[in-house]
Order: sequence, then C-alpha cells, then structure tokens
Amino acid sequence: MKTKMNAIAEDNRGSMLFDRMPLWSRPGYLVRRLHQIHHALFFEECKEFDITPVQYGVLTALGHTPDLDQNSLGKELGLDRTNVADVLVRLSKRGLVERCRSEVDKRMVLARLTPEGAAITRDMQAAMQRAQDRLLEPLMPQERNAFITTLIRLIDGNNHLGRTVFDPK
Repeated sequence: MKTKMNAIAEDNRGSMLFDRMPLWSRPGYLVRRLHQIHHALFFEECKEFDITPVQYGVLTALGHTPDLDQNSLGKELGLDRTNVADVLVRLSKRGLVERCRSEVDKRMVLARLTPEGAAITRDMQAAMQRAQDRLLEPLMPQERNAFITTLIRLIDGNNHLGRTVFDPK
C-alpha cells in the first residue's frame, strides 16, 4: 500500500515537488522531523518507564562502561557536559545512578548504574527496540542498513561541527 509520503517521495516532477513543499528539500528539516517522530515512538513504547531517550542513552552507556565521568559520558553520547550533569542528577534522584569521587583524581565524579538502574535498562530493552523497529518499518530490509550507514557517514563527516564532538569508545 502506497502512503501519501511515499507518493510524495516518488514524485517524478523533481523541482515542482520542492516548489510545493520547499522544506522537503532541506536535510536539516527532515532530520529534525524524523527526530520528533522517533521521540514520539520511543515515548509511546517506553511510557511505563518514565525515561527519556537521552536518559536511556546514559543508562545504556553506563551499563556498558561503568565509572564514567560526565566528560567521558558526553563524548560517548555526543552531549555537552552540562546536559550530562542534569541527566545524572535526575537519574540519581530516581535511584538509577550513583556517583562517587574517583580514587585516582578526587576532582572527578564517576557515575555507575545502581542495581535498579541496571534492571530498568534491561527491562526497557524490548520496548526501546520496538520503537527503533517501528521507526525503520517503512524501509525495506536492504534499505535499513544503507540508511544507518548513511547516517553514520553524515555524523562522522560533520562531527567536528557539533557542540560536543561525538567520540564513542
């Protein structure tokens, strides 16, 4: 079944489409719109957990690499230090993350999941995956890998322009 959006995307009149819908020729607009859709899907699938996508990203990163400081978390997730600090405060208040001073550098505060944080991260996995699957559902299976690969290339090629340089381990 062809959707209205598929018909628009397949419109063979080229520039006439962009004359009628100029925002659809702007990658930034399309990325922002897709981001909005992803958030809606994430919140729909994960509503019972009361966790935002950014919070889930922090929980996931800490689940894979405990004892990260906020600078390292920011680089891992492409977030600035201040945003990471705010997220850590919220997650700490909920008892999902604990923070302590580094034994090596007392100025550094490290974060790790609590048992409750590890449990909610694990329990959310299926719901989060449903949101991801629903986001990619309109694409044919062979298009999904190409889409992800293209996104990675765009991020990698423009990474230096972001407020925070994304530097995953």
